[in-house]
Amino acid sequence: MQPLFEAYSFIFGLLIGSFLNVVILRLPVGKNLVSDRSCCPKCQAKLRWYHNIPVVSFLMLRGKCAFCQSPISWRYPLIELLTGLVSLWLFPAELSSLSLGFYLFYFAIACVFICHFFIDLDHHLLLDKLNIYLLVLILPFAVLNFYWMHWLLGGLFGFGVPLLITWLFYKIKGQVGLGGGDIKLFGLLGLLLGPTGVFFTIFLSCMVGAIVGMTLILTKKLNKDRPMAFGPAIILVASFQIFLPQFAHIVESWFF
Repeated sequence: MQPLFEAYSFIFGLLIGSFLNVVILRLPVGKNLVSDRSCCPKCQAKLRWYHNIPVVSFLMLRGKCAFCQSPISWRYPLIELLTGLVSLWLFPAELSSLSLGFYLFYFAIACVFICHFFIDLDHHLLLDKLNIYLLVLILPFAVLNFYWMHWLLGGLFGFGVPLLITWLFYKIKGQVGLGGGDIKLFGLLGLLLGPTGVFFTIFLSCMVGAIVGMTLILTKKLNKDRPMAFGPAIILVASFQIFLPQFAHIVESWFF
């Protein structure tokens, strides 16, 4: 039965990935996520149900709108496939009510991370609505699974240190460093990872962000005076820590 359940988890992930595409497209611009039917962004034609089958519809339509033949972004099937693979990867090898609960918990976090990643790339925003959803997920888990001092110190450290750095940067240079969404996300990650874990998140995400930023500037794909989305770096490092903890501990030992 396990292969069948794994197949179901992959299909479930594909379907959720299709919804994540809607969230990424509509949430930053304030559009309704449920009631409005999907439509082509070019010709505004309403899509039929068989145009929205994850990955399959994109392949059948050969990457073009069924009505106006405008190209469909490869991002849509990639997000669907990514979500499906994440769901399959997180699905427990041995099914129980507890393992299924952990699967749903971590899969929900992964879905928020995917939305944060692509929305920040497009709009330079880590939305409060997604951060609130993360808080609703993480806080009960942290309270039930850790000593209160662990998650409380992690949250204070994750929120307070980036806030202090941003304040000092503003006082010295007169510019805002980290956005409010970045600071809130660090605070939420502190609840889950604790003070040591979130310190590593801050340290390594700054390193990743600096390397990516310098590379983009040197290749002239980013103007040094333009802000760069920092959320993807946070998401990548945090995903590494949360979903690959055994390797994250090895990397942490290299630095600390």
